[in-house]
Amino acid sequence: MKRAQRPWLGLLVILGPVLLVAMDGSILFLVMPQLTAELQPTADQSLWILDVYGFAVGSLLVAFGSLGDRFGRLKLLMIGAALFGLSSAGASFATTPEQLIALRALMGIAGATLLPSALAVLSELFPDPRRRSQAVGIFAAAFAAGFAIGPVVAGQLLTRFWWGSVFLINVPVVAIFLLLAPFLLREVRAVRPGTVDVLSVLSSVAGLLLTTYAVKRLAASGLAVVPVIIGLVGLAILWWFIRRQRRLEYPLLDLTLFRDRVFTLAIITGFVPLAAWSATAYLTAIHLQSVLGIPVLHAALLAVPGAVVLTVTCIVTPRIVARTGVRAALVACHTFIAAGVLLLVFVDVSGGVTWYVASTVVSGIGYGISFSVVADTAVGAVPTDRAGAAAAIAETSNELGNALGIALLGSLAAAVFRLGGPGLAPTLTETLHLPVVSGLAVTDAKAASVVALHVVALLLAVVHAGLALYAALTRPLSVAGGRVTPSQPGNANLMPDNSQ
Repeated sequence: MKRAQRPWLGLLVILGPVLLVAMDGSILFLVMPQLTAELQPTADQSLWILDVYGFAVGSLLVAFGSLGDRFGRLKLLMIGAALFGLSSAGASFATTPEQLIALRALMGIAGATLLPSALAVLSELFPDPRRRSQAVGIFAAAFAAGFAIGPVVAGQLLTRFWWGSVFLINVPVVAIFLLLAPFLLREVRAVRPGTVDVLSVLSSVAGLLLTTYAVKRLAASGLAVVPVIIGLVGLAILWWFIRRQRRLEYPLLDLTLFRDRVFTLAIITGFVPLAAWSATAYLTAIHLQSVLGIPVLHAALLAVPGAVVLTVTCIVTPRIVARTGVRAALVACHTFIAAGVLLLVFVDVSGGVTWYVASTVVSGIGYGISFSVVADTAVGAVPTDRAGAAAAIAETSNELGNALGIALLGSLAAAVFRLGGPGLAPTLTETLHLPVVSGLAVTDAKAASVVALHVVALLLAVVHAGLALYAALTRPLSVAGGRVTPSQPGNANLMPDNSQ
């Protein structure tokens, strides 16, 4: 094998599990109506089936990024891939909501081992900044494509197989990765490993889960003492977690990285757009199938134009950023997303498919910029020996945005539906599956669901318009060789392990 070919073949191998981890963050959007009919989860269980994967990934990404830096990134990649394959196989044959939630959580834990180590190994494969920028652009495109094509793949599978097939397809991809990775990827560790603080891991997970559970309960059932107390406890734990990171010699979340303005803007642009994408993808999937009655395969195909635009944007963005600068990219990112989600207000009970497709295409440009800029900017804005930590935080912003988008904005939609709906069930899907329901109640439920979608779309449009304005007023960010110039130059303190 030629020396020049090895990095690109290594990149190709890495993209397999990256694509799977991203796909599994969105693949259930179109599956939920069929899954709900067969497993009959409650409203809370349905949200946890969707959310627990993202929360497991987001809660543990930083921890596993740190572990990979200290104990070996390739080793963690191999263990994570094996666990991801096994848990995927188990999820495909789950027979109860509880089983599926548990296995989805296990998939999330495995996914958390893959993303930061994959991006850090990628940075080591391409020491040249320009080629690394191209490789990270491809990496981001694969990650974005996974999110975008998840519902499309699900729609194709559901026309031929049972709902569990959306998980079973992960197994052969994982097997190929496990066979080829040891030959194409090198083990890489940080020079000064430090230790992992178990209390930080536990407190970050507990704080996120308790806070999110409280938000869901309040949205589904209204104001009550118990969820308020649980939410306050969750927030207190997260506050304690942040204070603890400032005191530790080797923190789980390196808050000093946020002193770099470039890095901070990249993380914000990783979190907010993913929250918008996941929430609108979930709500529009319900709208297409449950309100408009569009078959699952047709609904999946309607998402293809937006997925194509998103993926292409990821690939071309690094070259554009090299000429225009990061600030212009950030302004364009939030502007396109704001315009795209705003188009959803034209969707109604009787139609709006054209507006939906237009929305995915316009916002897809913004999402593509976000995926590409976040990964490359975050890793390029810090010293090389902190690439693993930066990559982990960048991917954490994506995964938490994905999970919190569904949890918080999905809960907002549920609250709007509860206030304006017929009051027979907490969600539209549950209302439509009631044994006896009148035509008038169905009409009212669909109308309330559309109003909920409009409320979420308007809120997101305002937020992204504000972020576009903020980015426009921020002083220009410099780029050099297609990469963001770090505020503090880093040193190549990564030590290859030549024991293989």
